[in-house]
Amino acid sequence: MESTLGAGIAMAEALQNQLPWLENVWLWVTFLGDPKSLFLFYFPVAYYVSRRVGIAVLWISLITEWLNLVFKWFLFGDRPFWWVHESGYYSQAPAQVHQFPSSCETGPGDSITRGTWVPPSSSHHKLLNPLAGSPSGHCMITGAALWPIMTAISSQVATRTHSRWVRVIPSLAYCTFLLAVGLSRVFLLAHFPHQVLAGLITGAVLGWLMTPRVPTERELSFYGLTSLALLLGASLIYWTLFTLGLDLSWSINLASKWCERPEWVHLDSRPFASLSRDSGAALGLGIALHSPCYAQVRRAYLGHGQKLACLVLAMGLLGPLDWLGYPPQISLFYIFNFLKHTLWPCLVLALVPWLVYTFSAQEAPPIRSS
Repeated sequence: MESTLGAGIAMAEALQNQLPWLENVWLWVTFLGDPKSLFLFYFPVAYYVSRRVGIAVLWISLITEWLNLVFKWFLFGDRPFWWVHESGYYSQAPAQVHQFPSSCETGPGDSITRGTWVPPSSSHHKLLNPLAGSPSGHCMITGAALWPIMTAISSQVATRTHSRWVRVIPSLAYCTFLLAVGLSRVFLLAHFPHQVLAGLITGAVLGWLMTPRVPTERELSFYGLTSLALLLGASLIYWTLFTLGLDLSWSINLASKWCERPEWVHLDSRPFASLSRDSGAALGLGIALHSPCYAQVRRAYLGHGQKLACLVLAMGLLGPLDWLGYPPQISLFYIFNFLKHTLWPCLVLALVPWLVYTFSAQEAPPIRSS
């Protein structure tokens, strides 16, 4: 498997050195494919176009990100930016690659070990165990969450044209974007190509399976229990593995050791950062759907201009909220991240539409289902 991983480094080397003028493109693509962008950008845009699709994007995002977190604890593997140093594969001829601020993620690289298992805390586990592919988080989570958007657009296009070629445009755009996300992850030394391929396939399958089964509006207790189940479920798995003697911080240590700059190792790339985000968003979704503001807006019809105003206002609020600094203490960071993403759906679903509808002072007929 060393040769397969070496081929992945060679691919990253080619992308960095043969096409240096695409560097900014890859950086933007990996930003747009980041699971955090699903909460910041895709969820609000989808919601103001179609409530059903927007809720599906948020729900699939938080469930698949939780699954990806749990996968990382079982599917031990490397990231290219530290593997080039730890493996010794390039001791004679160093690879001509370099890191970026987005390279230094602290989670495992999502590869599964086969054969005789050696704890990841061992410096030899990467050499004694051949690796096979398992999902890249960027490709898996984003691919699954964008599936309902792709299918909704495809349905609209199908009703407006009989051209077979036009009908495949949404699917083609979906595949092209995710392939670009995967290449950007290889370029940044964040994933190996086989991890990207596994993420693309897993994301599409999860999106296909989950989209028809997304809960629309359930009782508040359902969302509260979902949030609690995400927190307790992941915590139980974590402490069980920890009790069994597994060092689940091994990837954080390697990321800190081999990242070119310490400031590139961000708190929000730690595993429990996604857990606090997902559980907070699940609770926030329930609070938003049962809030008085949402109850008023749900009975109103928002025109295209009002929806556009909602999107602009929401992005104006979510952007600064996302850029707020984090507390240096790790426990306070997780609490802050949980509260921030609990507020997120409340802003998008309830407060912002209520403000726009109230200040527009427009009489409207009952809302049409979307």
